[in-house]
Amino acid sequence: MSENGALPHRGRVLTVDTMNPNVKKVDYAVRGPIVQRALQIEKELKEGVKKPFEEVIKANIGDAHAMGQRPITFFRQVMALCSYPQLLDDNKFPEDAKNRARRILQSCGGNSIGAYTTSQGIDCVRHDVAKYIQRRDGGIPSDPDNIYLTTGASDGIVTILKLLTTGEGRTRTGVMISIPQYPLYSASIAELGAVQVNYYLNEEKCWSLDISELQRSLQAAREHCNPRVLCIINPGNPTGQVQSRQCIEDVIRFAAKENLFLMADEVYQDNVYAEGCEFHSFKKVLFEMGPEYSRKIELVSFHSTSKCYMGECGFRGGYMEVINMDQEVKAQLSKLVSVRLCPPVPGQALMDLVVNCPQPGEPSYQTFMKERTAVLSALAEKAKLTEEILNTVPGISCNPVQGAMYSFPRITLPQRAINEAKAKGQTPDMFYCMKLLEDTGICLVPGSGFGQRDGTYHFRMTILPPTDKLKIMLHKLKEFHQTFTQQFA
Repeated sequence: MSENGALPHRGRVLTVDTMNPNVKKVDYAVRGPIVQRALQIEKELKEGVKKPFEEVIKANIGDAHAMGQRPITFFRQVMALCSYPQLLDDNKFPEDAKNRARRILQSCGGNSIGAYTTSQGIDCVRHDVAKYIQRRDGGIPSDPDNIYLTTGASDGIVTILKLLTTGEGRTRTGVMISIPQYPLYSASIAELGAVQVNYYLNEEKCWSLDISELQRSLQAAREHCNPRVLCIINPGNPTGQVQSRQCIEDVIRFAAKENLFLMADEVYQDNVYAEGCEFHSFKKVLFEMGPEYSRKIELVSFHSTSKCYMGECGFRGGYMEVINMDQEVKAQLSKLVSVRLCPPVPGQALMDLVVNCPQPGEPSYQTFMKERTAVLSALAEKAKLTEEILNTVPGISCNPVQGAMYSFPRITLPQRAINEAKAKGQTPDMFYCMKLLEDTGICLVPGSGFGQRDGTYHFRMTILPPTDKLKIMLHKLKEFHQTFTQQFA
């Protein structure tokens, strides 16, 4: 206190200059400036402001239900029963849904999904996840003790990166990520103060992964950091490629030779559309390569309720399976997840339904299979439609959407547009996407938010809108690109 008893005037404790500098480096393009502007435009439309369009079409994020995909009936029936157990006496619900709900509730404290669970997740759910992985991988064993339920896959990915980040200067952990990449990775690496190590996918070969490029990236990174982890997204986001078994084997051999920890983001494992493509889990391939690899490689794989045919993003359900993790590190992992108490229990319950879905002979089986097939068939149709229409536009080139939920076409921009973008302090594809939003109401994410080779420009677009709306959107996009090119010619 001063002599007159007044408190001395001091500045704020927390300012942009005194905050954690790593947070300021975080960038998440999927919800960046274009999305913020899209929300403003939606508000303006509601207030009666006249625009050259009647609605904003948000094709920026893989949020299936927001784009009109209907929930799977069985999942919502069980979730309703878990949330309001009195419905278990209602004869409108099928017995297999009631049985799943009873089993989940009996595993919860006080028979309520409002209770905390163990930090690693509900025991019976982890057992069901292990059985699912074992079935998926042709009988290769899965240990429930290696399963951690997570708040979506994102939570698991960040948790593992926390364990791996250490050192200073040239010993600082380097994290190898594909370019283009999903911005969760670059954002998490920035927040944790790790070093981002880019390896480029081959756009000319349908966004394939070349081992020679991994080797180039690794050698360059070793000059300034300690690359310890290799991240793979399969099927790919934002690029929609599906890795061949041979490619996965080559990656595993590379990781073994270079002593790298493997992280396999496999949240789109049911989203495979292209003829001749098939999902192969990293774990399955690893164990089929024999003990020389399966006893050595440290691998964590991730899955989620948010993608595939489920699209249940808001429940934030997911899991990770850890393979060959040091037991002392595993104890530290269990300690780390305990700090957050437990993942959301409704998300854990939903994850259980994904891995323990209706089986032949159960009352819900036929409806479940009909709905599941309809969603995946529609996505396959929209993947093909997107590729075909975009490739009719001069100046747009789109690789086949083999899987996942996105196209990542390359766009050729006039030099005048590039110059104007730079004058405004924007990347050229940000300038393009912002003008697209203002002129048509279509909200996409510029390729610069995912990373791309210098001198190339792209955007990411989901294939999730209903087919009729997707066709309208693609034709609007076609008209816009032609007009944009003429305007800046």
